[in-house]
Amino acid sequence: MTVADILAGLFPGGHDVAERPDHLILGSGRRENGGTVSIIGIDDGEPLGISGVLPLAERVLDVIAAGGNIPILVIVDTQGQRMARHDEMLGLNEYLAHLAKCLRLASHEGHPTVGLNYGKAAAGAFLATALATDVLFAMPGAEPAVMDLPSMARVTKLPEEKLKELSQTTPVFAPGLRSMIEVGAVAGSWDPAKPLSQQFEAALAAITKQDLRDMTGARRGGRKLAATIAGRVAAAAIG
Repeated sequence: MTVADILAGLFPGGHDVAERPDHLILGSGRRENGGTVSIIGIDDGEPLGISGVLPLAERVLDVIAAGGNIPILVIVDTQGQRMARHDEMLGLNEYLAHLAKCLRLASHEGHPTVGLNYGKAAAGAFLATALATDVLFAMPGAEPAVMDLPSMARVTKLPEEKLKELSQTTPVFAPGLRSMIEVGAVAGSWDPAKPLSQQFEAALAAITKQDLRDMTGARRGGRKLAATIAGRVAAAAIG
């Protein structure tokens, strides 16, 4: 599905997202109940650099400043952060962190945030957009990956063949949608054969104040220790 198909399915009542040369997704859509959803994101596998981060963060801050409880939908298809000297020298990591913090602030201020990965989603651009939302879903065929195996091999100093072997049984070593679902990072896949608008509304209704991704990963068998360790840390912090 293209982003145009997805938006048409999500907002049968209409939306004002227009195609842009910079491949950013900015606009709003009309919910089935007549309410409004603010829409941000990046399209066509475009890498996310400083020039893309700032308009997205600005839109999130505008939603927060307006008040109310308008939800924010973050649609993502990106190969990752822009690997350009210009962006790196200006501190792209700080810009990406700023966007992630804007999304977390929006959630804290009463604006539910839903991520939707429909193509690629990788590295820092993935962390700062779709993974920074309250809940993340994916379309079938999505390719989420915080880090691919060659990069993981360079960081961990483990042979890539060893990581490939581990990825067969341990989801944290395996990029891809199935693994992301098993570790709890992705809540699940949306069915394009069913109304996307209804699946979006169900996602909004299921959002809780507590981040349950560690417990979801434990229940699915993809992250067996994260929830237990987080619980012990929280217990120690409050005495």
